[in-house]
This record gives sequence, C-alpha cells and structure tokens, in this order.
Amino acid sequence: MPFMNALKEVSDGIIIDLEVNPGSKYTCIPSGYNHWRKRIEVKLSQTAQKGKANEQLIEQIAILFCVPSSTVSIISGAKSSQKSIFIKTISMDFALSVLEEHLNDRCDQH
Repeated sequence: MPFMNALKEVSDGIIIDLEVNPGSKYTCIPSGYNHWRKRIEVKLSQTAQKGKANEQLIEQIAILFCVPSSTVSIISGAKSSQKSIFIKTISMDFALSVLEEHLNDRCDQH
C-alpha cells in the first residue's frame, strides 16, 4: 500500500496529504495516488473560488470516513492544490481500509 506514505498518525487522529484538483467534471475522493509527491489525489467539482472547493473537500472527506464534518479540518495548503487535512478520532487502520477500498473504485462515470 504505497498510499500509506500520505498518512500520518497523530495522538488524536490522522493527517492525510492530498493533491486536490478543483473544477473537475465530477467529484472523486480518492481519485488516485501521486507516487512522486506522496499524496492522495482528489477531484472536486467545485471551483477554487471563495473557499467552495475547500468546503466541498471537508464535506466529502467527512462522508467518505463517516465522521461529522466538524472533525475534519485543513491544516495546511488552504490556498494550494497540495493540502494536508486532519481527521479527528479515526485510526490509521480505519483510514487505510477506507482508502484502500475506494482507491480500487473507478470514479470515471460520476
């Protein structure tokens, strides 16, 4: 699981490094893994204007991990395509299992 390089376990949750592509035709989380940057790729349908893409990212990450959106926060890269998000109260094992399951799905037809 090379994508585990994009995750870091901290005392009260995990940090995930993302490569976000806003303004896509469809939303796909996760959409792949960037081996060079060691980041999980994400496609968002919202554009990167007035925080809309960041709001969609938080909402979609919360849905993916079945947690309240209040437990998800962008801790770096709020105005960049390379972001790090913090998800409170989930374990590394849970995050890996969710991401592994969804990285095998194809989002091309959404």
